[in-house]
Amino acid sequence: MAKRKGLSAIAVTDHDTFAGTERAEAFGRKIGIRVIPGAEFSALDFSTGRKAHILCYLCDDPERLQSLCRATGEARRKAGSAMLEKVTERYPIPAEMAVRRAEGSTCLFKQHIMHALVDAGYAHEFFGTVYHQLFSYQDGAAYVKIDYPEVHDVIGQIHQAGGIAVLAHPAEYDSYGLLEQLASSHEIDGVEVWHPHNGPEDERKIADAAREYGLIMTGGTDFHGMYTTNPVPIGTRTTPEEQLDRLLQKKKNR
Repeated sequence: MAKRKGLSAIAVTDHDTFAGTERAEAFGRKIGIRVIPGAEFSALDFSTGRKAHILCYLCDDPERLQSLCRATGEARRKAGSAMLEKVTERYPIPAEMAVRRAEGSTCLFKQHIMHALVDAGYAHEFFGTVYHQLFSYQDGAAYVKIDYPEVHDVIGQIHQAGGIAVLAHPAEYDSYGLLEQLASSHEIDGVEVWHPHNGPEDERKIADAAREYGLIMTGGTDFHGMYTTNPVPIGTRTTPEEQLDRLLQKKKNR
């Protein structure tokens, strides 16, 4: 899809896993698309209780981050099983319907459970009324909280493994305070400026902070295929060529 869109490069940053990166790089070389390997780590800002996502690019030693991946993966698998059990108590569907939708994924996600409910006719969309009744963070009937690692620790581990650390979509979790903190303390190397959920004001604020602290500015579609509230095909948001060059040069200098 990236090739057909006319892109020169694409980053693969699945949540808390590097599992698909080697295969993606090999396939990219075959068809003429540069693949930037990485992962998107789920974390928590303990000072505010808000989630934060940290993108790791071009890691020298992904193996050093496997314990982090395993810990979050195990927490997700336990939460996924518990949520599926709660859902199957409310809706007469076999668990296998959701498990089948999770084939190829490292974990069972809420979206896979919703896919099964759509298949069974109990919902007609992934993120509609049924989703919010079941999985709302405040009072969802089937929601199970996941404990994520502390954001500063995650960034430290990324750097120790030789990776480039970028704060993803700070507007998503109203993390402007965290952005200021991480940028002023030189903990992060970059920040995601261009994102499908960002409005013009969000882009301006994030870009201003990036320029003030000399951060690399990235952009991406945050591609989730069909599991999204609005259509966002690959290439909806991109990283300017000069910013990609900065990312690659940062890696080379290290």
